[in-house]
Amino acid sequence: MPNPSLLLAVFWVTVLLTSPVQAAEVKTAVLRIDRVVGPPISRLDAPPADLGFAGAMLGNEDNRTTGAFTGMDYTVKTQAVAPEEAVAALDGLKAEGIGLIAVIAEGDLLKALSDKSGPEVLLFNAGARDDGLRDADCRANVLHVSPSRSMLSDSIVQFLMWKKWPRILLIYGSHPEDKLLADSYRKSAAKFGAEIVEEREFVDTGGSRRTDTGHVMVQKQIPVFTQEAEEYDVIVAADEAGVFAPYLPYHSWDPRPVAGSAGLRPVSWHPAHEAWGATQFQRRFEKLTGRYMREEDYQAWLAMRVIGEAVTRSGKADPATVRTYALSKDFELAAFKGQKLTFRSWNGQLRQPILLTEGRVTVSVSPQDGYLHQHSPLDTLGIDAPETACHAFGG
Repeated sequence: MPNPSLLLAVFWVTVLLTSPVQAAEVKTAVLRIDRVVGPPISRLDAPPADLGFAGAMLGNEDNRTTGAFTGMDYTVKTQAVAPEEAVAALDGLKAEGIGLIAVIAEGDLLKALSDKSGPEVLLFNAGARDDGLRDADCRANVLHVSPSRSMLSDSIVQFLMWKKWPRILLIYGSHPEDKLLADSYRKSAAKFGAEIVEEREFVDTGGSRRTDTGHVMVQKQIPVFTQEAEEYDVIVAADEAGVFAPYLPYHSWDPRPVAGSAGLRPVSWHPAHEAWGATQFQRRFEKLTGRYMREEDYQAWLAMRVIGEAVTRSGKADPATVRTYALSKDFELAAFKGQKLTFRSWNGQLRQPILLTEGRVTVSVSPQDGYLHQHSPLDTLGIDAPETACHAFGG
């Protein structure tokens, strides 16, 4: 007669081996703060309703694929709110136990959310480009997956110097963000030895890009606005507000290339990018969404994948552990840009190559050949460790 104790033991072993394992839930979110702005110059630039959210969904799918083998179940909640609702939305996410949040917002709002969230929440900046957030105004609970303005301007000026086009006519807009970008180009020019031979401010008189007559007006303004300039090789446009830059190509008085906010543009991602396995990645996104991937989508995808990689490698999903691992020398992320991405330990910025595109093809990728660095060529883009005024990360 079989031993009852042995039968009971066999029964429980069978139950344990055949019962599904309860996966640990990793809760994430994407919070997008939408300010009211006018329509873009081109209807092709109108943002889709799922901007950023779609990239996060793809990143969450990737995380869940890995999580099926590691006992982790990833979820992502997406929420778009007006600026005045941002703090309440953050409080709501915290109340749901979500401590890993990608934020697509302008710099002032991101800073306010960072101060409100406290150390129990880790924010991933997937939108704001302000260098101040990576410098004196840095916050310990924010990691930046979006490139900074200085990374973008450095990438353009490196290319111009590689092409031997050192003489720049800098045209900047009248909005505050335009002036910040113009200042970034000034610093990049000084950093790499380019010369800004002349600067001109294009003043937004209001509404000029909103109507058909406005389009014609700006087109007629540009040739006159750009004539009699000092001898230059290239126009660099600083126009984050999107008022005039797209009209510069083919309308400038002198036949010169345009870079910056139009012409040759620096981007974190572009739907024409196909190298390093990007084609398959692009197709997966297009199958999921029915549209092309934009920068905000890629940056939200990066945020989700940083979380997934840190959780997989560390075995823990709390914000403090995710932050510590992401900033460690052990962290690296494959992201279809030709090399593994890592974080700068002195300010929480994700190192990444910058794509230079003219709209249909990737013209080049910065950092350019010949720009060397004792740690990583990627650190030739943006704020380097000796330059940082960020102290929240121990720098």
